[in-house]
Amino acid sequence: MTSTDEVTGTYNVLREFERFYNSHRPHQGIANARPLHPLPHVIADPGQITRLDIRRRERLGGIFHEYEHAA
Repeated sequence: MTSTDEVTGTYNVLREFERFYNSHRPHQGIANARPLHPLPHVIADPGQITRLDIRRRERLGGIFHEYEHAA
């Protein structure tokens, strides 16, 4: 028998993974494009690359990591 809490917890984990997969997960086979977003612009200037401020956020208790530019 499965409890309501287990079903709700499983549903929440799957929903969070779906958000991660569709909005932040890098897709190596499609030029790192996220399915629901346009391709990012290319940074070719070495000076600009060294000034990047990248932030990491853990998802699903650290199972997945999300990286983004700091605002």
